[in-house]
Amino acid sequence: MIHPMSVQMELSRILIREVTDAQFIELREIGGDRTFPIVVGTTEAYAIDRRLKGIEPERPQTHELLATLIETLGGELHRISIDDLVDGTFFAKLYVRQGDVEHEIDSRPSDAIALGVALQVPIFVEEHVLDEVEKDRPDEEPMEFGWED
Repeated sequence: MIHPMSVQMELSRILIREVTDAQFIELREIGGDRTFPIVVGTTEAYAIDRRLKGIEPERPQTHELLATLIETLGGELHRISIDDLVDGTFFAKLYVRQGDVEHEIDSRPSDAIALGVALQVPIFVEEHVLDEVEKDRPDEEPMEFGWED
């Protein structure tokens, strides 16, 4: 079940900077104007970028491994949700169906987004998290801030 205060988002852009370990991704509200920028690690940024470009790694990377593990155990990742922001740190959940049971699994948002992109599942952000980001967003370029996952 989708939480009534969840907003569906899609990947809008990735900003990879080779001079730093802090990479940025931006989600955009589907059917709306809001954006959700987040700092991610280099590994996750490259995994997302490779997937979007259709580049298959020679050997399974962590996100491909996790996707295969979920499927092999009879599960289906059906959505991810970025559901909290505490002291500048975002929190996310993976929602995996296994038969009649839905498992809610804690995750870093960058890992959740990378896995969600790999499996092409919907990405949601809770309304209160979007509100907090909007309230705290600097007036500068939206991709220049310190929020982390």
